[in-house]
Amino acid sequence: MIISWNWLGDYVRLDMPEPALSERLALSGLNHESTSDVGGDLAIDLEVTSNRPDCLSHLGVAREVAALYGKAVCEPNPRPIAAGRQVNDHASVEVLAPDLCPRFTARVVRGVTLGPSPWWLRKRLETVGIKPISNVVDITNYVMMECGQPLHAYDLGRLKGSKIAVRRGVQGETLKAINGKDYALDAGMLVIADDERPVGLAGVMGGLDTEIGESTRDVLIEAALFDAVAVRRAARAFSLFSEASRRFERPMDPARVEWAGRRAAALMLDLAGGTLDEGMIDVGEPAGPRPPVSLRLAQIRRILGIDVPRGRVESILQSLGLRLLDASTDELTFEPPSWRADLTREVDLIEEVARVHGYEQIPEDRPVPMARSRRGPRERVEDAVRGALTGMGFSEAATFSLVAGHLAGPIDPADADGPPLRVDHSSRRREENLRQSLAPSLLAARAANEARGNADAELFEVAHVYLPRAGSPLPAEPPRLAIVSGRDYVGMKGVVEALCGALHIEGAIEASAAVLDGFVAGRTARLAVGGGALGVVGEVDPARLAELGLRSAATVAELDFGRLQAASTLVPRHAPTPPYPAVARDLSLVAPRSLTWAELSAAARDAAGPYLEALTYLDTYRGGDLAGDHQSVHFSLRFRHPRRTLAGPEVEGAVADVVAACASRLGATIR
Repeated sequence: MIISWNWLGDYVRLDMPEPALSERLALSGLNHESTSDVGGDLAIDLEVTSNRPDCLSHLGVAREVAALYGKAVCEPNPRPIAAGRQVNDHASVEVLAPDLCPRFTARVVRGVTLGPSPWWLRKRLETVGIKPISNVVDITNYVMMECGQPLHAYDLGRLKGSKIAVRRGVQGETLKAINGKDYALDAGMLVIADDERPVGLAGVMGGLDTEIGESTRDVLIEAALFDAVAVRRAARAFSLFSEASRRFERPMDPARVEWAGRRAAALMLDLAGGTLDEGMIDVGEPAGPRPPVSLRLAQIRRILGIDVPRGRVESILQSLGLRLLDASTDELTFEPPSWRADLTREVDLIEEVARVHGYEQIPEDRPVPMARSRRGPRERVEDAVRGALTGMGFSEAATFSLVAGHLAGPIDPADADGPPLRVDHSSRRREENLRQSLAPSLLAARAANEARGNADAELFEVAHVYLPRAGSPLPAEPPRLAIVSGRDYVGMKGVVEALCGALHIEGAIEASAAVLDGFVAGRTARLAVGGGALGVVGEVDPARLAELGLRSAATVAELDFGRLQAASTLVPRHAPTPPYPAVARDLSLVAPRSLTWAELSAAARDAAGPYLEALTYLDTYRGGDLAGDHQSVHFSLRFRHPRRTLAGPEVEGAVADVVAACASRLGATIR
């Protein structure tokens, strides 16, 4: 927001040097970007945070200066004299979308003389970076920069039926804007129309057909409130950003609407002549009083660490426009002003006291009571996951939730019930889909690493995905853990098993073959643990790798983080070191290639007896002297008795039982 020093001086006495004022404003929250000389005036560029739209005006900044320096604000009180006909006799306003336009006011000035603005008005607009156009148009811009309420002036003679209709757009209709371009509207946009066509995009830009021109004699002045989300969507859809849309995208001061129209009418009578019609068209209800906010004086010391005298607290808050409603020994109740929509809680008032009193008044060593926060179950599981995966050579990644279309779908169709949700925005035009899976984003990150010479980026990410829900406009947002690696299917499954071991999850990982688009058949599986679905693991198909720009093989796992968290044991149980030795035996079994490790391990566990402590896959061999449809699976069995040393015959008997069970159930034989 650029402020004119001379203009600001109309509302508050500026008896301090500009550098001192800029520094004081910066310390109170309005960061100073720069100050430049514009033809003898100072243009002060202030950074206004999104919660302070009241400071997007000279009057708003004047109120800040007055509060900081204990001064008074001199606000104009426009009183235009009406001498024409009743405004309702020949102009009308109809609001057909009251949810998007809570209030619309209109005044009519007839018989204006269009021409250049006086020097002082042109000079002020030029100082703040606005190009002067004509007296009527310049007045609307002047009032907006003065009070923060955008206005629009229509050529009443070019409004069909002398009517304004505020409605949603109709699919297929177009608006020719004042920039000369045609824009295709849709049903989600709020438009200003006359009896025949759209004449403006509400809060964003007016139409060319009703703009103020040389032939204009009668002017309708619009001052209204529009829904911030509707304005933001329309502005981003067409990349039409203006000083008006910048303000309408933030909470507006509802009490300023009538004042702004009155101020514009008074200036128009002075600078463009004409006659003001009697009355004002006013559709909608003025805003009621703000809900009161109470401030406990003891909370100031608890939060700021210092005592601020009660009188100083009252003085600060009243200077900012808050009205004192009630006061007791230890509590004050205020009604916030209409222009401060951000003041809704006790802590908001404490922040106002702190910034006006001066943050520099709070000593650096002042003790402030704090309570250490405790990590919740999710944070503890996340820490354990990070520790386990980084220990296995993985790096944590953070990718965007909004992705391009080819990265948005789920890797397992069972996860989603509908296409990805889209978010229209301007900053990332291609990436406007909420992702349903993390794995594609990690594969894209691996491809980006590969293109820069890091050919083996092992990555993982814990984040939310966004899944459509039937009957709800909002998605489900389950957390997921995705892992991307250059290891093969068996290696990635081992990573998942090691991770589950680090989380002390009881029970073996169960894998069942799955056929998923984009993955290699026979090297992809759905995983389960403890009877509940855990996720999927699979080798990415070469065609999908090429689509993502990957030259090397990649395998992914995507797990339900909520399931991981529920199955984890956050406090491991103590188990004494076994006093008796373990006995290990290795086996190599020849089996059909169609046999999976899950099937083989299940048969071995069932037959190994009560003293089996661990069953570990070692490797698989194919080729050589083996038949083409067979493979040799090598694995290890470890036995241990909890109360004595196992005898050799006991172990050999258990191994024999495993071999027999695998032969009878699976057709596997000793190699």
